[in-house]
Formats: sequence, structure tokens, C-alpha cells
Amino acid sequence: MQIIGNTILITGGGSGIGRALAEAFHAAGNQVVIAGRRKNLLDEAIAANPGMKAAVLDIGNGDAIRSFAEQIKGDYPALNVVIHNAGIMKTEVLQNGAVADAQAIVATNLLGPIRLTAALLPLLATQPQAAIMTVSSGLAFLPMTMTPTYSATKAAIHSYTQSLRYQLRDTSVQVLELIPPYVQTELLEPGQAKDPNAMPLKDFIAETMNILKTSPGATEICVERVKPLRFAEANGGYDAFFKKFNDAITARAR
Repeated sequence: MQIIGNTILITGGGSGIGRALAEAFHAAGNQVVIAGRRKNLLDEAIAANPGMKAAVLDIGNGDAIRSFAEQIKGDYPALNVVIHNAGIMKTEVLQNGAVADAQAIVATNLLGPIRLTAALLPLLATQPQAAIMTVSSGLAFLPMTMTPTYSATKAAIHSYTQSLRYQLRDTSVQVLELIPPYVQTELLEPGQAKDPNAMPLKDFIAETMNILKTSPGATEICVERVKPLRFAEANGGYDAFFKKFNDAITARAR
């Protein structure tokens, strides 16, 4: 993926990894459009980064995606990169039998990227160089049991990305997957942004941008911190690692 001279749409761009990626790509010389549900956060990001653009989108709403895509295609006909970053993460006690949170997570984390890709792919395919980047998680490869639906949607996004990449192999559209570790954002709860167990956001972005710059043909963007999760199955001892990982998280949550 080329990292300069693009017109880039980033969902979930008002905060966390999305905003930090947007600022990094903006600083590198790209036209960046951030999208998200919370207009106040989009406005704050735009105010801090003159020249960046914004558009409100609830990616969990299928009808909203269709009208949003038409707006984006009209306003930014040079759009050639889409980064599917928007996501929600919630803890779930499965014995409770509640499914409202699970449904919202699936709509946002899985159906959202699928729907938006379908809506924008005809435009992307007309560009000489284009890219779709999904954002999965290390939890796609080793789930955190306290966030079962989140982990499942990220595993599904990994699988979907592989299929999309294969189907687009003979087009101008490159398909990448960004696989974050546990990062200092407020994805799960506000305290995560200061959790010493999480990777500092600025370090994650710096390493990610360096991989994109030095490995333009990479299909998976894995910082060093996420590799134990990404390759847990391949490295052997998966069951023991799964138990140790989740036991440690459960102990910290008490």
C-alpha cells in the first residue's frame, strides 16, 4: 500500500486507533476523511488537524451505510483507500442469556465493514491503485473469553479479509489486515487508556506506519507485540496459552 497521495476514508476516526491513524496519514500527505457516530469527536479531530474532513456515520445501521456511501462517492470521487476501523467491544456473561450487546457488536464490527465494502468497491475498483484495510485484533486468533462476541467478530473479519483478498487478486485493489494488540485506547473502558499492560497508542501507530512504509506489499500488519496472539496456534501449546492468557485477564478484572 502506498502511504502518500491517497484519499482515505477511516471509519471510527473520531477516537482511539482510528483518530491516531487518521492523523498519521494526514501528516504523511493524504486527504483523510474520518467517519463516526459522535459528531463532537469528529469536530474535535477536524479542529486539531486542518484540512482533514469528516462525515457522520452509524456503521451499525445498514440503511445509513447506503446513503453515506452515495454521499462519499459524490464528495470524494478520488477515494482509493478505505480503512474499516470502527468497532465496539463489550464484556458479556453468556449465562445471562442476553443478546442485545452481541447483536450490536455483530452489526458494527462485522456487517458494517461488509456492507460498506460492498457499497464502495465499485468506486475503488476504478482507481489505478486502491486498498481496503480491515482492522481485526489479536483476539481474532486467541479469544478473550470475557468479550466472546467481539473476539468472534474479529475472527470473522480475518476470514472475510482473506476471501476478499483472493477475490480481488486480479484487480487494482490491495486488501490488508491490521491486527492490533491490546492498545491504550478507551475501546473497552476509560481506564484502558492508561493501562500499563496495554501498548501505548503512539508506539502502536509509529510501528504500524513503519511497516506500511517499509513493506508496501504486506497483507497482514502485525506489530511485534501482537505476534504471540497471531501465531498462538502455529507456535504450539495453544490450549495452555489460552488458559494462561484468560486466567490472567480474569484475575486482573476481579
